[in-house]
Formats: sequence, structure tokens, C-alpha cells
Amino acid sequence: MTNNQILLREIISQEFDKQQFCTLSAFFEFFSASLVLKDYDFSSEEIENGLIGGVNDGGCDAGYVILNNEIITPDQVDTLDCAKGSTLEFVIIQSKNETGFGEDAIMKWKTISENLFDMSNDVTQFKDRYCEGVRDVFMLFRDVITKLITKQLKIYIKYYYVTVAVDLHQNTIAQADELKKIVAKNYPSANISVNFIGANELMTMFNTEKDININVKLADQPISLGKENEYVTLINLSEYYNFITDTEGNLLKGIFESNVRDYQGKNSVNSCIADTLHNKNLEDFWWLNNGITILSDKIIPITNRQLSILNPAIVNGLQTSTEIFNFFSANKDRLNNEERCVLVRFIVPPSEEVRDDIIFATNNQTNIPKSSLRVTDPIHLQIEMYCKSRGLYYDRRKNYYKNQKKKANDIISVSFLAQCLITLLLRKPDFARARPSTLLTDDKIYDTLYSDRNNLSTYYVVGKLGKLIQDNIRKTPDWTSSEKNDMLFYVLYSVAVTLLQKTTIKSSDIIEFDISRVQDELINSIKYKIYEKYKELGGNGSVAKNSQFIEVVDKLMGFTRNMND
Repeated sequence: MTNNQILLREIISQEFDKQQFCTLSAFFEFFSASLVLKDYDFSSEEIENGLIGGVNDGGCDAGYVILNNEIITPDQVDTLDCAKGSTLEFVIIQSKNETGFGEDAIMKWKTISENLFDMSNDVTQFKDRYCEGVRDVFMLFRDVITKLITKQLKIYIKYYYVTVAVDLHQNTIAQADELKKIVAKNYPSANISVNFIGANELMTMFNTEKDININVKLADQPISLGKENEYVTLINLSEYYNFITDTEGNLLKGIFESNVRDYQGKNSVNSCIADTLHNKNLEDFWWLNNGITILSDKIIPITNRQLSILNPAIVNGLQTSTEIFNFFSANKDRLNNEERCVLVRFIVPPSEEVRDDIIFATNNQTNIPKSSLRVTDPIHLQIEMYCKSRGLYYDRRKNYYKNQKKKANDIISVSFLAQCLITLLLRKPDFARARPSTLLTDDKIYDTLYSDRNNLSTYYVVGKLGKLIQDNIRKTPDWTSSEKNDMLFYVLYSVAVTLLQKTTIKSSDIIEFDISRVQDELINSIKYKIYEKYKELGGNGSVAKNSQFIEVVDKLMGFTRNMND
């Protein structure tokens, strides 16, 4: 074995010891996907949700449908929209903790791609051949294309074969070339790639730091009032385009504060911005635009017309930035003779509280859906502070604690906590399972879950309990990823009801909950009982997402309404 292979084995072993995965091979699937998708800045939870491997996976250990650098889930399809020319990616990963690349993995991809990429084939006809998670992700890809058919999508289908190998045989490369031809029959305009990631590539990915330091040229000397933590300046539009893109012309997703809002597509405001870029040459751009706010960890003046920005985060002006990106991406010839400027404010916040105030204030001036700003509500900062003091890290700012190297087992995302709250306080595990990405868009539900009357201890206990159940289920060796996701919130509900002896759970009940009573023995006795009934009824997502299954669980577990007396 080479030095990189030896070191990589040690890294995998040490990282596995920190995680709650049932087997080393299961962890390697997560480890591989995390590195392959590192540049997308997805959370650990998002990556884990894409793990679909197991029996009958067709060579697909993980699968992700990504629209404009954001993972898409099935509950988003009905309301999905995007700008013309948007990027749709389908990422498929096969991970084997082995020292070689075999032809068998590529041959499986050839077969499944021929079967499931063909839209004339009903995916359900392959239910005995491919597991539910695999069928679902291929169907999701097809549904997104169908939904956005008029948007002239740029489609990328990316296969990643990950091992700890250092050599690649020509026969395996030939198999990969044949795979690309098979996929091209169904998607002739797509960019199709097969990527072999071995020990050397994995070591490079693992050692790559994520800090972003970007130098930006200014149109003139900035206004700073003698302070080093704030600058107001004009930047040439072409220079700003260079600031927000990498060397290949891709938008730098990492510099956008994704928890505030995403690009809103061709709405009236964005259409006006685009029109200004295309047609207004007599007026300077900044005369007609409110400008952009960028927060940073540190700002260093290089010259009187150049700044070095450490870890920039665009917290206001995402729509403007995206329209500038779209304009110059389609008109590269305009970069060299562009004379117009955009107004930009660079700020280094002295504290996280000030950072949140800036985000809220700069975004609250325009018509933005309240759901997009919810993580800036005071309650979420309070939850974060309360949980943090108890060793549980509420990831209010996506990947903040991941980047601080906190253990994944100690981090709880906004969406996962919301799913757990909906499960317990609203008695809707089916809702939590079916709508992971859109469950907080309902004002009534939001106001119930995040009421000022709720004790902060409620959120800590619910989050801690949710993580305990999740860790236990994650280690169940014989269940597929889809089955684990289907079971999670029903087991959470049943454990809580068993210990509280109430099917209608209130915030005041949870405050008194004794977490120490939640042991693996109790969880196991409940989860296998529910799983057996779940399999009896069909054992798929349709069962778990059905609102009637909670009644089945109540009856199965002997839960009755008089338990609330």
C-alpha cells in the first residue's frame, strides 16, 4: 500500500470512531459523499439523507438531485421554479472501501441507467429489482426535468466511483465510456461524466481547507471613516462578476448566506434588474440598484483600490448578484469594456448578534417571504444559545458548527428539529417524513412550534431525544436508508408516548422528560415492533407518509386517548 492509502485507512478508522454508523462500509459511503460534495457546502444531514445504498441498489450508494447548487427533495417538485438556463445535476456515487476499481460497479450503472433513465419505463416495474431509495431518486430527477422542461436546463449527470485505489485498469475506463453512451441515448444534450476517485484524490479532498479569501478591485477609494471593519465602495460590474465566480466561471455558492433566501427566479424585481443590465447604458447601474451587503471575518486593505476579503458572505443582494452572474455568463464579450458599477458595503460584524441584526435589517426592507427570514427570529438565537451551553449545537446558520469541527452527532439542523417538534407537539410523524424541506412554510404551524410561551428546555430535550433515536436507527444493520428514514419519526413519537404516557404531548410535558430513561433496549423494543407492521403494510414511503399510519402505530403500541387524562 502507498503512504496515501495507509494514511487514508487511518483517517477513515479515526473518523468512523467519532460517528454513529453501524458498519465501517456504511460510514465510508457517508465519508465519500461528504468529500465528493465538499464544494457544494451541504450539511451532514443533507448528505446522509442522500445515502440510498443497500440490497438491490444497482451500484448507487448515494444519489442527489441538485438544482443551482441546492439539493432538491420530492416535496419541492410541485412548486419548483428556476431561471432559464439553470443547472440541474444528478450525482450518483458508488463507494467501496477497497484498494481497486472493478468493472462490476460500472456494469451495474450501465444496466440501471438503461432501465431508469428511460422516461417511457415505469419506475415501479423495477420495484423487485431496485430498492425504493434508488427508484425514488431516479424518479425525482425525471420529475424535475418534466416540471422545468421549458427552462432550457443545463443538465449534468455525474457518476463517482470512490475507492482507496491508486491504479485504474483500461477495461474499467472502457466500461465507463460505454456507460456515457448509454445515458446519452436518453439525454443527448446532457454533460455526462464518470469520475474515478482513489486514495490520492480523497487525500487531496480531505486536506483542502474551506476558508475563502478573495481580493477585489474597487472602482475608486472606498469610504471607511478610518475604521478597518466597514467599507462602502463602488465596484465595476465585471470585477464584481469575477469576485463571485471561480476560475471556471461558476458561481461561488459558499459566499452566499443560503439560510436567508435563495434566488427567486424571474420575478418582477429580478426582471427589472436583468433589464437594467441589458438595456440601460446611459445610467450607471448603481443609480438604479440598492446595492449589496457583504459580511466578512476580516478585511485587509491591499492598496487604496483593492481589498482582501476573508470568508465573504453576501447577506443582501443575492438577486442582484445572480442577475449580474447570469448577464455576464451569457455575454462574456461585455466583460472587457464594462464601465458601470455596483454599490457594495463590506462589514466585519463585532458579534453574532450584530451579524444577525444586519441580515434581518437588510433583508426586511424588501418583500421576502417570512419563512425565508425565520432563522433570524430571536427564538432561534435563543434556542442556539440554550442548546450550545448543554453540548448540543443548533445549526441555525447552515454548516457553522460543522466548519468549527463539532461532531456531527452533536449538531442538529433547523429542519431536523422542526421535524421532531412536529412529530411530538403536533402528532404528525407522517408530515415530518413527507415534507422535510417545506414544513415550516405554514405560518400557523410555525407559530405553534416556535411560540414565545414554549420553554427553551423543550427544544433541547426534543433535539437531544431526536438525535438519540436517529443514532440508534442509523446503526440498525439490516434496514435500508429509506426504511430508516421511514421509521425515524414514528419511533421518536412512540418512545416519547411510552415514557410520558400521553399521545397528546405539550411543551410543558417535555420539560419534565427524563432523557436518561431513553436506552437502546427501549428503542429497539419499539422500533422492531413498528417495523414489522410497516413491512406488513408494504414497507415503503407510501406507508410512512400516510396520515393513517399513526393510528396504526397507536393501536399496535396500545396507545389510547385516555392516556391524556
